[in-house]
Amino acid sequence: MFFHIILERNMQLHPRHFGRDLREKLVTKLMKDVEGTCSGRHGFIISITGIESVDKGLIRDGTGFVTFPVKYQCLVCRPFKGEVVEAVVTMVNKMGFFAETGPVQIFVTYQQIPDDMEFQSGDMPNYTTSDGSVKIQKDSEVRLKIIGTRVDATEIFCIGTIKDDFLGVISDPGSTS
Repeated sequence: MFFHIILERNMQLHPRHFGRDLREKLVTKLMKDVEGTCSGRHGFIISITGIESVDKGLIRDGTGFVTFPVKYQCLVCRPFKGEVVEAVVTMVNKMGFFAETGPVQIFVTYQQIPDDMEFQSGDMPNYTTSDGSVKIQKDSEVRLKIIGTRVDATEIFCIGTIKDDFLGVISDPGSTS
């Protein structure tokens, strides 16, 4: 899910930023523009960990802006099919539940929840076993398996299951353990 990779980006800088601290201005602008974004190809860019190189700039005709090719190292989050993750439930409804692990949101449909669990509506909607021993509700921690991903240009959508061995609730916010 987490990878350390090297990426490249062309950064444009206004001439007023030219001077002794040009490199620092480029790095600051790069961090502001890139961290927290999602590239469909590489995943969610969590953090820039280092700058490999800043090449010579190219002046843009008519604007005065200069484009600098910057090569940088970054930590990315890219989920893949078959991966088992731990997530926190954010919303429960009769269609299933949504859970988050880092920046990734995963939907688990009711067909991918064990058959012995039933939806309970009310103030705190949840899925509960018939004997009441296991409950999935908002803020529950679950272990699930990603069974599908869809990648857009700026987002990654995941579908998960808890219908396999060793998957399901890890901790219930209502329990006192």
